[in-house]
Amino acid sequence: MMTAFTEIYQQLDWQQLAIQINSKSAQEVEKAICSDRPSLNDFMALISPAAYPYLEVIAQKAQKLTRQRFGNTVGLYVPLYLSNLCANNCTYCGFSMHNPIKRKTLHETEIIAECEALRSIGYNNLLLVTGEHPSKVGMNYFRQYIPLIKKYFSTLLMEVQPLTITEYSELKEIGLDGVLVYQETYHQPTYQQHHLRGKKQDFFWRLETPDRLGQAGIDKIGLGALIGLSDNWRVDYYLVANHLSYLQKKYWKSRYSISFPRIRACIGGIQPASTIHEAELIQLICAFRLLAPEVELSLSTRESPFFRDNIIPLVINTLSAGSKTQPGGYADNHQALEQFTVYDNRSAETMAKVIINAGLQPVWKDWDHHLGR
Repeated sequence: MMTAFTEIYQQLDWQQLAIQINSKSAQEVEKAICSDRPSLNDFMALISPAAYPYLEVIAQKAQKLTRQRFGNTVGLYVPLYLSNLCANNCTYCGFSMHNPIKRKTLHETEIIAECEALRSIGYNNLLLVTGEHPSKVGMNYFRQYIPLIKKYFSTLLMEVQPLTITEYSELKEIGLDGVLVYQETYHQPTYQQHHLRGKKQDFFWRLETPDRLGQAGIDKIGLGALIGLSDNWRVDYYLVANHLSYLQKKYWKSRYSISFPRIRACIGGIQPASTIHEAELIQLICAFRLLAPEVELSLSTRESPFFRDNIIPLVINTLSAGSKTQPGGYADNHQALEQFTVYDNRSAETMAKVIINAGLQPVWKDWDHHLGR
């Protein structure tokens, strides 16, 4: 049975959306900027080429909205890679099963060492990441280790293979707070071109994952697309916005976050099909703040130190720092196991100082248990 967003998606035409975005006028951009609550049509204008000359005005309003909603705080999180085993063949990922890299899955002693290393840094907000290998790093593995990991952290998120409603509900009961699930690209032909083997070939199973998360009552749901995979980042992120709008109306009890990952170098990786300049990336991120002031906007270590230092005070309110993209990266560094090459490899302590020097406050946890959820 198709979900409502699948039905919405199938009524949209990629090429027509591209034409609509590219045809937006300066007058439509000005209307969108002045709107108290921009519509999806306004969002089209804000990410259009016509909006580029208005970047400073858009950024100023985005900064004002960010401070109003989130104060002067910037949340810090860190990814913990539990395994680089993967049963998918994807052209853009270092964990892809066709890549001849060493494979590693952390066991209990190693997981404890990683958790203790991260807690000693100060982290209390953790993102668990694995390759997609349901038989070896699936529900049995999660049942065994999530309760152990949860003892160390107040907030626990996951970025793993899509699961069922029942499985998400079970994980919520044993400590899971949120799930990030990126569609990679909303352009189905491009999606099929880059997913050559494995369960991830199923475009609609992945597209419907946020619906299953909402039905399971997961507290935080993260969306995004891999910039550079399709030939049009504007259409991809218009569809992210469309997806977000639908989810907020239907699953209003959940919180949402948007990420903006760009393709980074990895073993066996592809060249981007399209590029987005840093000023355009700022335009995109700020447009989301105008569209949805209450949504968390997150930036990873895929971006350069210079870019991160300059956009954090503007609009970003969740940030990874000191990230390692391989299993066992914190207690015992094995670079040969990396998923992709980190661009900003500064330590968490250094990033905290950057945030403070910008007049902001680094926050190491998402919430406290005694306050309730």
